Amino acid sequence: MTMHVLLTGGTGYVGAAVLDRLVSGGHQVTAVVRSAEKAELVRAKGAEPAVADLANGGRLEELAAASDGVIHLASPGDESSATVDEIAVTSFLRALQNTDRPFVHTTGVWLHGSGSAITESTAMNAPRLTAWRVPLATLVREAQGVRTSVIAPAVVYGHGGGLLNLVAARPRTTGDTPALTMIGSGDQHWSVVHVDDLADLYVLALEKGPGGSYFLGASGVNPTVREITEAVSHSVGLHGHVEPEPVVHTLDRLGLLGEALLLDQQASGETARRVLGWSPQGASIFDDIARTDF
Repeated sequence: MTMHVLLTGGTGYVGAAVLDRLVSGGHQVTAVVRSAEKAELVRAKGAEPAVADLANGGRLEELAAASDGVIHLASPGDESSATVDEIAVTSFLRALQNTDRPFVHTTGVWLHGSGSAITESTAMNAPRLTAWRVPLATLVREAQGVRTSVIAPAVVYGHGGGLLNLVAARPRTTGDTPALTMIGSGDQHWSVVHVDDLADLYVLALEKGPGGSYFLGASGVNPTVREITEAVSHSVGLHGHVEPEPVVHTLDRLGLLGEALLLDQQASGETARRVLGWSPQGASIFDDIARTDF
């Protein structure tokens, strides 16, 4: 069944992939954007833009009420994120209450903290960077009369985007064999997912996710940061040479983001496969690195 979908974040890295999947699947999309320039970007992809501020709850409520469902991906990515996201989420839930229409919300696998076998039932132990997302996700899942789903993406890669660019931009050591500096010791694992697979998951959750559901957007592949950095090192012409960085230096350099990137996480994403029939098909992270021009 095709739907009229309200999408936030449609010009972002993940949101643009979700927009493409929605349009190719026959859905009518209204994409919330912040400027006329962004409006042209989504219009060129086949969506109808709606210029609005995420902090304008009344406008968001109006747009959501006119839709068959909402996918919420946008975030300011700054100190206003918690406040703005709460306004957006509560506005969407008000608009959709008692309609049983779908609302797909976004958190992240980092909320679970470190763990070698993270599932949807693993306790929350969020780093400071994303701790504000925990109560908001609970609010979404407990909403009545709305078919809510929460998706917690792993580290997203694909098509030259995502955090791999941060890895490639790490400092280089000097000397006879220059090396790429890792984030921390490099022993920590990152759960990863291809951006196109993640987009598929969002659309599946919209179309058939049970109310109150929660899905880890993780491919089940959990490489170490050392393995990732070695691959990037080859790609940027450093022949796989890498060097660890003292944790204190990583934290000095990256602050709260550094805390999150130092988490040691391994997740499967099995629930989405079982409940939604999700089947990740994207290129592996190492194949993607090999074909990326950083």
